[in-house]
Amino acid sequence: MYLAKVKNGEDIVLKSRENGSFKIVPVTEDDTLMSKEEFFAKIDRARKEIKEGKGTTVHSKEELLAHLDSL
Repeated sequence: MYLAKVKNGEDIVLKSRENGSFKIVPVTEDDTLMSKEEFFAKIDRARKEIKEGKGTTVHSKEELLAHLDSL
């Protein structure tokens, strides 16, 4: 019932003596760390950089860990 109200635009606030108040809001496609467009643009840039020889190749777990430590 409450989720349907939120979906229809009503504000629902849950109150707790111990934890404060929380507003329920619907999650949308844009509620991510980056949009789909940004995500795919980032992949395209990475592919271009790999083709330009800007990538790093590792052949073992140890090489990977050493590379990550160097960042």
